Amino acid sequence: MSYTAHIDTFAFDNLPPAELQPEYVFELPELQFPERLNCAAELLDRHVEEGRGDRLCIQAEGLRWTYAELQDKANRIAHVLTRQLGLVPGNRVLLCAPNNPMMVACWFGVIKAGGIVVAAMPLLRAKELSTIADIAQISHALCDEALRAEVEGAQQKSATLKTLRFFNGRADVANATNAADALEPLMAQASGQFQTVDTAATDTCLLGFTSGTTGVPKATMHFHRDVMAVCACWPPHVLRAEADDVFIGSPPVAFTFGLGGQVLFPMSIGASMALLEKAGPNQLVDGMERFGATVVFTAPTSYRVMAQQGERLRKTRLRKCVSAGEALTASTRALWKDATGIEIIDGIGSTEMLHIFISHREEEARPGATGKAVPGYRAKVVDDEGRELPPGTVGKLAVQGPTGCRYLNDSRQSKYVSQGWNLTGDAYLMDADGYFVYQARTDDMIISAGYNIAAPEVEEALMQHAAVAECAVIGVADAERGQIVKAFVVLSAGHAAGDAMVRELQDFVKSTVAPYKYPRAVQFVDQLPRTATGKLQRFRLHGQ
Repeated sequence: MSYTAHIDTFAFDNLPPAELQPEYVFELPELQFPERLNCAAELLDRHVEEGRGDRLCIQAEGLRWTYAELQDKANRIAHVLTRQLGLVPGNRVLLCAPNNPMMVACWFGVIKAGGIVVAAMPLLRAKELSTIADIAQISHALCDEALRAEVEGAQQKSATLKTLRFFNGRADVANATNAADALEPLMAQASGQFQTVDTAATDTCLLGFTSGTTGVPKATMHFHRDVMAVCACWPPHVLRAEADDVFIGSPPVAFTFGLGGQVLFPMSIGASMALLEKAGPNQLVDGMERFGATVVFTAPTSYRVMAQQGERLRKTRLRKCVSAGEALTASTRALWKDATGIEIIDGIGSTEMLHIFISHREEEARPGATGKAVPGYRAKVVDDEGRELPPGTVGKLAVQGPTGCRYLNDSRQSKYVSQGWNLTGDAYLMDADGYFVYQARTDDMIISAGYNIAAPEVEEALMQHAAVAECAVIGVADAERGQIVKAFVVLSAGHAAGDAMVRELQDFVKSTVAPYKYPRAVQFVDQLPRTATGKLQRFRLHGQ
């Protein structure tokens, strides 16, 4: 074991064996990290030390913090954790809150103290939180007062979660503001100066839990160098934002897509973030107007809804739009471009890889294609034996780069990593020009009467019909054909469900894609099951 600042070595002790980890690639000059590195020092302290402390860092409703003010808050939280709550480097700390400034201050406070952040979606319930606490052996929690009931419920179920502190207590909530377990009074007594712990670049600083599209959560382990690596690859080479940009988005900061897009990436260049506790499509548009946002991160579903307000959006400062989390269809891309004049930057990332590894610049966008490997990463399409497939052939997506999958003490490590490559669980093909084109999740490929049918292709066809607001496609067992295509459809206002609509949609798909791909079963639903991050949960559709 080389140098580590961790006194609690739980993370190191539960890393996957070296032979089960992927090969890491550090080919770019900016990926040559020193042995000792603390990402909070790089993302926050550096700006203050270099004279940019007065720059705007965070905006929220009725609040504006500079980099120096965020540093002051984070330093005080670090003191509270280490001097009053007994945290030692390497301890895991649960953060549970909507996207708000105190959530970000706590994130940096934990990192500066040498702790490991375990951020949880604000919609998670006590049972889910206790599962996370037990997997990660979490000892401390800093959480929003609004989520007190669930966090306290998790504490009762957890064997390790002992120390809770709550922030953002409201004066109109009985006993909240002056509660014995309130964080702010402790912060007020602490110093605004703190010596950031001198961690190793390979000390774990973040445990990201998978967002639940496949069932039991897995904890992905990320080092300080991983956080800085994702800031050095996709943002400067693809996003190309500037210090005066204002970032906004809908994904929870607890989700790595949201953490990168709304915290890490703006702070890596001295830009600012606008945080929304509630970020539905209408609230997101309101936020763009109110805070002068120029860069937005959200999912395809949100872009489709927001596109209805194109005239309003064209009057904002918005200039860069990023989509990830699920496949961006050609129709959604075209709809947004027509409404706003802005080309969406699509990308695919994963919690295991920390952020986006295949993407494209706006001028290189190709409808239906995700893009090419982000500088710093390599990607290829392989067969079941790991052999690279020729262009135009559907196979498994394999990726290498400066980040990679490390599951915390989980047997599923060997399924994600094979022969030094990360297998993301996505079926892709690479076209003749090197663009990667999404087909399906590898377990979502429908095989019907010998034909391979990718669910997203059928979904794309359905989405082109005016009556379809949302849809999801799965394969269901069929005695004659092995599987048939089944579509779950949310109808647009003014359209009625019924046999006539089923036939209309089936005929429409037949006329749009190869006829064998049409949905032989159609079920109309009021809404589709999604995770807190907006990802479709296909597995919940089986059995309906």
